[in-house]
This record gives sequence, C-alpha cells and structure tokens, in this order.
Amino acid sequence: MTSVAQTRFGIVGSGWRGEFFLRLARLLPDRMRVTGVVTRTESRGAEVAAEWGVPTFRTTVELLAHERPDFVIVSVPWPVTPDVTRELVAAGVPVLAETPPASDLAGLRSLWADVGGSGLVQVAEQYLLMPGHAARLAVVRAGVLGEPTSVQISSTHLYHAVSLIRGLLGVGHESAEVSARAFVAPLANPLSPAGWSGDDTPQQLSTTLATIDFGGRMGLYDFTDNQWWNPLRTRRLVVRGSLGELVDDRVVRLVDPTTPVESSLSRRQTGLDLNLEGLDLKHISFDADVVYRNPFVGSGMSDDDIAVADIVARTGAWAREEGPAPYPLAEACQDHLISLAIEESVRTGRPVVTDAEAWAG
Repeated sequence: MTSVAQTRFGIVGSGWRGEFFLRLARLLPDRMRVTGVVTRTESRGAEVAAEWGVPTFRTTVELLAHERPDFVIVSVPWPVTPDVTRELVAAGVPVLAETPPASDLAGLRSLWADVGGSGLVQVAEQYLLMPGHAARLAVVRAGVLGEPTSVQISSTHLYHAVSLIRGLLGVGHESAEVSARAFVAPLANPLSPAGWSGDDTPQQLSTTLATIDFGGRMGLYDFTDNQWWNPLRTRRLVVRGSLGELVDDRVVRLVDPTTPVESSLSRRQTGLDLNLEGLDLKHISFDADVVYRNPFVGSGMSDDDIAVADIVARTGAWAREEGPAPYPLAEACQDHLISLAIEESVRTGRPVVTDAEAWAG
C-alpha cells in the first residue's frame, strides 16, 4: 500500500468551526497533525491545550516560530478573516481560509488586490467534495447527461449552493444575472444546532428562491431558513443536460436515439443490518463504474467530515507541491459575489447583474 504524507497545519481561531479541524486531526492521526492553535487569550489557550492536546499561541508569529506547518487554517469571524489572511501571506505561508473569505464585495475586492496574485490562498469550500456530490460531479463530467444546462438545488445556502451550481455546470467567472425573491410561511422548526427544542409550533420562516442566468446555462436556488437542520425539509438536487437528467441519485439518459435508460448512483455503506464490516462508506458506483472512493475508509466519518478532511488533505498536498489547488481564492470570491447578488436582489426586488471582477483574469 502506498503511504500518504501526513498533513501538518496550524489553526488561527478556537471557535466551533476551528474545532471541526481539531476533531478530524484526532480521528486521523496518521494523516493529519495540528502544529498549534492561535487563541486571543491565555485562558482560552489553556482550555484548548487541555481538551485537544495541542500547543497554543497568541500570535501567528509564535505559531510559525514553533513549527512551520504545511499551511494555516484561518477560522475566525468574517470581518477578521481578510486581515489574518493578509498577515499569513505576508509571511509567505499558504492559507486555507474559511468561507466566505471576506464579508462583502468591497472586502472581496480589497483582499484580492492584496493577496490574489500570491497564489497562496485556498478556501475551505467542501461541498463538491461531499461523497454524493463528488459522485454526481463525476457522472456529469463523464458526459452521461450530454452538455449540462441547468442545476436546481434545495439543500444548503448562498455561496455553498453557488459553488455546487457553478461546479456542476462548469461555469467560470463570466457575468451572471440574478433574480431573487423571499417568501415567508409557517413551518415547524424543532431542531437546531442547540438540539431538539421540544416545540412543534410553526414559526414564520423565510424561503429564498433565485434564478442565476449564466447566458445559456442557469441555476435555480431554493433555501428555507435552517434547512440544514430542519427534518421537515428534504434536500433536492437536479442536473439537466442535453441528453438526460440527474435527480438526486437517479439518472435518465439516451444511450441511442430511441433508447432512454434509467440508472442509479449506489452507495456501498457497510455496518447496516447484518453487515459486520463496521459503519463506513466504501464507495459510490454508477452502473458498473466506481465514480467515488472514500479516501478515509475505516474512519466511520459522516459525509460532511469526509469532505472537510478531504479539502484539508488536498490543501496539504497542494502546499507541498504534490497536487493541484483544491479551491483557489478566485473561485470562492466568485461564489460569494453571486451569493451577495442573491441577497441584493431580494432586498431591492430587482435583478442584479454581476460584472467580471479582477479575479476573473
């Protein structure tokens, strides 16, 4: 078996998002190691050190002086992310910034002007690496549907959804026209990050619908407040192409001019019923082809954890010049540019046309 290099990374920030990466390093000690965590106070640093067994520092200078990592994850509040990213790039350190890399359009433009040319910044946009989405992307890129022409998504919000739409359509940084509206309706909302509330009283929750016209290709965005957690709203993904359509895990397409056929994406998920191999995702297949293999077989991780671990591992390989850039800053800027246009269209009630920005070059 070919050995895989261990990815060494530092973290700036000790909130709940930063703890995702600490937890993955604990789950995958042969694949990942945290060189240190930057916290604002010594007291918080002591808590992190006690809980996770990693050294902590007050500044990035101290972090880098202790041990030079492959890259540093910036996991701080939105307004702070650009400043920390600039600081690390100035030190010549590769960065994996949390999404979005800046909070507004002015912030995106300023950040790009300062660090875009460095080639040192990736962004932790993991949705296209989630096993199901990665398998769907493989089917689309294999030409099974012909030319992809539209994506409809009701799953996650704003820049994450835009990332999926752009990735599945193969859209770059061209101009787009966004038309969006929000509608309020009653819906029970019994589950949140805080847990089950025990309350099934319908609340007034907002649903945002948006069309994104890329000129010949389009995206349809549909998101309800707290849809990530609400068990009363399912996820849906539709990719339409010139020769067929993918709906979640089902595919219909032409194999010759008079023969439409249906197939499905199939997960090999062990540990269910009487399977004794342990709870784990092995792979996803389409007809006779394996279109996705879990890079962390044996870990028993959720799909989201697999995707986050994957972007960390890919960033490590990129930083060591052993692999391609997983999600460059330009892609994340474009995702957030369109998500900001969705919000602006909702706010103004008018279509918003995005321009080609500096990162499009």
